[in-house]
Amino acid sequence: MLSRDELRARRSALSRTWAQVLRRGDEDPRLTLPSPRVLDSWRRSSEWVSPDVAAAPVDGTDAAVDAWRRTPIAAGLRVVEDDVRRAADDGGLVAAVTDVSGRIVWTHGSRVMQRRSERVGFVPGGRWDEASVGTNALALALRSGEPSTVYSAEHFSRAVHGWVCYAVPLTDPRTGQVCGVLDLSTTWDRAHPLAMTTAGVLGRMVSAAARVEPERGPSLELGLLGARRVRMGGVDLVLPQRQLEILALLALHPGGLSLESLHARLYGDARVSPATLKAEVSHLRTALAGAVGSRPYRLLVEVDSDVNTALRALDSGDVATAVHAYAGPLLPGSESPDLAEWREYVEVALTTAVLTCRDVDVVLAHADRHPYDLQVQQHLVDVLPVGDPRLAGARARLHRALEP
Repeated sequence: MLSRDELRARRSALSRTWAQVLRRGDEDPRLTLPSPRVLDSWRRSSEWVSPDVAAAPVDGTDAAVDAWRRTPIAAGLRVVEDDVRRAADDGGLVAAVTDVSGRIVWTHGSRVMQRRSERVGFVPGGRWDEASVGTNALALALRSGEPSTVYSAEHFSRAVHGWVCYAVPLTDPRTGQVCGVLDLSTTWDRAHPLAMTTAGVLGRMVSAAARVEPERGPSLELGLLGARRVRMGGVDLVLPQRQLEILALLALHPGGLSLESLHARLYGDARVSPATLKAEVSHLRTALAGAVGSRPYRLLVEVDSDVNTALRALDSGDVATAVHAYAGPLLPGSESPDLAEWREYVEVALTTAVLTCRDVDVVLAHADRHPYDLQVQQHLVDVLPVGDPRLAGARARLHRALEP
């Protein structure tokens, strides 16, 4: 194990090499050159991104994380997640798992690394392929299918020269193909040869657990549109308004929410202490038999909600199913700013789809729920054929919608 002074000397030498090679294009053999694999990665990265990139680009996480959670690797991680979290906490590390594209789909950071991770986009949704952020251990492990360590200025991006990263590939047990990586990262001065050993052990544990078909736990059924319904494992639950709002937010953000994000989405500018929110989440966790994870807050069971049913149907062009799923506004009594945005989004998306639909029964069902929507009532009159006995009633409702 290198001493702190030896690590500092290595970092300084690599920094000089990085500046000489990437700034001036000079690969003087007298320099302390990184491995050929890192040099090749530097050359590739130079074609795609600047070494001054400040952070990895971060995509929206919901769809990607939701898809990843259905994979065997996600099932394997759930089995050993506590071990991965403990390793990160004990070692002052941040742990991350990516999908096959190099996009982070899960993280857990110690206090040492949490803020550093957020600053450089080392968060769920962050893209850590070479084309997005240049040379790094995650990208090399994905590309080579072998464990990779990238230390300090071996990173292409100067923004992570203060890091050391240890990444191991994760393989799909069904195909044997590399489908992601598990990475452990910390600050350059905390580099330790056992970190790669730990990453390898954890990676093998995830892959081994993924080979065992997990028992299907209780699913969570949510009715958030119109009538409220919470059913878990076939048992109806009655939740207070605030806990229902938290549950809805977690269902709408399957990638999870930090304490700060959940607080902002739930309370907006209201002056409510974080301790109050933590207590509400604790009560919800008890009600759901422990099915709420933390750091970030997220649901640990499969969720089936009428909101997702409606939105999936709209995405596939199935307006009839979407209208059938929509029994009313999303939690209309909620003052949560995020739920208010979702409420409006679902309403607008559904109405827009109905206005292009020529199925009389579908349009009529939507018109019944929106008696004062002028556009919807006019569209109903337009789609009803002449001679249809419902046309007179439709015209009467249109007249009523026209009245001030």
